[in-house]
Amino acid sequence: MGGQRRRQQQQVVVNNSNKKGFRRIFSLISVISCALLIFFLLLSSHAPSIHHHHQRHSTLRFDLLQDAPPSTPPPPVFRVPGDGGSLLLDHDIWTSKLSNFYHPCTNASSKFLKADTMTVSNRYLMIVTSGGLNQQRTGITDAVVAARILNATLVVPKLDQKSYWKDSSNFAEIFDVDWFISFLSKDVKIIKHLPKKGGKTWTSRNMRVPRKCNERCYQNRVLPVLLKRHVVQLSKFDYRLSNRLDPELQKLRCRVNYHALRFTDPILEMGKKLVHRMRMKSKHFIALHLRFEPDMLAFSGCDYGGGDKERKELGAIRRRWKTLHAKNPEKERRHGKCPLTPEEVGLMLRALGYGSDVNIYVASGEVYGGEETLAPLKQLFPNFYSKDSVASREELEPFSKFSSRMAALDFIVCDESNVFVTNNNGNMAKILAGRRRYNGHKPTIRPNSKKLYKLFLNRNNMTWEEFTSQVRSFQRGFMGAPLEVKPGRGGFHENPSTCICEDSEAKSAAETRKHSKELDVNLISEDENNEDEPEWPDAEDDDDQNGLEEKGLYNVTNIDYEVPNSEEPELDEILSD
Repeated sequence: MGGQRRRQQQQVVVNNSNKKGFRRIFSLISVISCALLIFFLLLSSHAPSIHHHHQRHSTLRFDLLQDAPPSTPPPPVFRVPGDGGSLLLDHDIWTSKLSNFYHPCTNASSKFLKADTMTVSNRYLMIVTSGGLNQQRTGITDAVVAARILNATLVVPKLDQKSYWKDSSNFAEIFDVDWFISFLSKDVKIIKHLPKKGGKTWTSRNMRVPRKCNERCYQNRVLPVLLKRHVVQLSKFDYRLSNRLDPELQKLRCRVNYHALRFTDPILEMGKKLVHRMRMKSKHFIALHLRFEPDMLAFSGCDYGGGDKERKELGAIRRRWKTLHAKNPEKERRHGKCPLTPEEVGLMLRALGYGSDVNIYVASGEVYGGEETLAPLKQLFPNFYSKDSVASREELEPFSKFSSRMAALDFIVCDESNVFVTNNNGNMAKILAGRRRYNGHKPTIRPNSKKLYKLFLNRNNMTWEEFTSQVRSFQRGFMGAPLEVKPGRGGFHENPSTCICEDSEAKSAAETRKHSKELDVNLISEDENNEDEPEWPDAEDDDDQNGLEEKGLYNVTNIDYEVPNSEEPELDEILSD
């Protein structure tokens, strides 16, 4: 009992001792904490405030930014809008301004003698055309004028059935031959077949005239043979008549091309169906003549971004023609000799104000790269059509085996379209450009490739607004509007100025606009820099026709292609239409 009490007393002493130890430690910690607190308070009283330090640091950074060069701005974003921005334009994108003031004028004057008076008996002219449908069309038109110059009876021209296009159609299977003969009966006597002499067929003298041959050329070269042999056949008859002729003969040209040459009823009816179906889809539509066949691209010598595969494939095609030499792709494109790619055509149209809702009809042959090449254009213009999608296979079957008849269907749709655009400068583009000028200056867009080349190359270094502004500037003079091409410039088939007359009201309006400070986007003033003017050549000098040799097609504009010499006629045919 006593031992237990002693142990309890000892335990109490130990606990009291521990409590005293803890108190001492706690007191020591408190003293040290107070000392540290006083130290930091004294230190902080002499140090700058945090707010003041932040201000000084900010001021330093501002000074550094002032002294340092400005930072590089972010690159511009080239983002193509779905809307063409046509609401921002000061004109209707579906019509040409001032076009109402111009009208066709092709009637012959009283001085132009009737065919019955002019035609000499036993004098017959036969013609063999060359190339595809549109090249042959130029030959037929010029053949009528040549017969008039020679006072000869014209035998209905023979179409080229052995060319690259391999079409067996004759004249009467493409054109309304009876209408052709009757419409021109007052101008030139035309017969379907060469008559027989004493029960025997006449023997014709085959010959060829130089390109761009004028009246004196025909009288000096062909007439003496015609007087002696009575029948002359001119072969490979394309662009064999001068662009500079007597106005009466020029008007005869227009009567032939725009009135006498009418397609057969089956072709016209099918063509009208295609146009009607496009109009049912929308009030307006664009027709695009797209030349992007492998043969054409190979001949151009241009680079279209396909890398080694493209160079290998197109190079193999080029080697089929020994006369073709290697070209510098960069130089060709810089000089505007490369056809626009489908994507470039689409970007140009969007920049000119045509939105993604626009319907587009594409007339083309085989496109190099197929759907992959067409994909960017279809993305820009999803409402993408061709005769194969607008008409059924059964409807096209009567025409499908004949390249010229199929081309005639595309010709009709392109001619009737609200806007016609092309990526090339072949015969179809030229003839339709002239035809649409004659029929009211309907908008006809031909790319200013020489200027657009750099723009397409650098488009990712600019905004869409900058791109659009430059496209519209570069395309002035290439839209098919009145007054954009001076009379006598270019080929007659693409600029039939003799056959287009303007009213006095138009002259007054044109003069007012000429002296205005603001130029319409579709009109080019004579005072503008020549670099912005279409590079239309003057009509050739016809004073010396002797010694002319076979050369390339005339009418070289800034987007023409070099035409091979006569040793490679197939190339001429491939590139022509």
